[in-house]
Amino acid sequence: MSIQDKPALLLVDIQKGFEDIEYWGGHRNNPDAEKKAGKLLELWRENGLPFYHIQHCSTTPESPLVEGKVGNDFQEVTQPVQGEPIIKKNVNSAFIGTNLKEQLQDAGISTVVIVGLTTDHCISTTTRMAGNLGFETYVVEDATATFDKIGPDGKRYSAEIIHETALASLHNEFAKVVKAEELVNKFFPVST
Repeated sequence: MSIQDKPALLLVDIQKGFEDIEYWGGHRNNPDAEKKAGKLLELWRENGLPFYHIQHCSTTPESPLVEGKVGNDFQEVTQPVQGEPIIKKNVNSAFIGTNLKEQLQDAGISTVVIVGLTTDHCISTTTRMAGNLGFETYVVEDATATFDKIGPDGKRYSAEIIHETALASLHNEFAKVVKAEELVNKFFPVST
């Protein structure tokens, strides 16, 4: 794999609404996930590689991600600039109800790199679909994050456990799970 293969970076749901930690579960892991995603976006921009901003437009009225609310806006660290592609979705998968698959195929893209929020919801669902649609798929574990969850029995599961088990379910089945540094070394090797 090299940058000649035009891997596309999918920046999933890096939106201000996820800064409301209490709303989503009271605790989250990977506090630097968005910064790492932002650094990857800088690399993609510098190298003229394709990337897509994915924006969740919730249909749940009380959600901070409802279109028109401040929480629907992108975080500054990955803020799109004019002309950059934005894919709006209202379900967990960036491929359902959007033309993302067609945009990727029309651009000749066969590899996707997925970063963003949240690991066990939109990251997992988008990753599973990307793998099933035949894309070579990478998920950047330290550029993704999630929140604590309450199980059906009332038991609280930590964000760290949710994150780790979601990634374990994806790894080598739907995608290759990598750290940001590993991904950078793979796609942007420094020639010596």
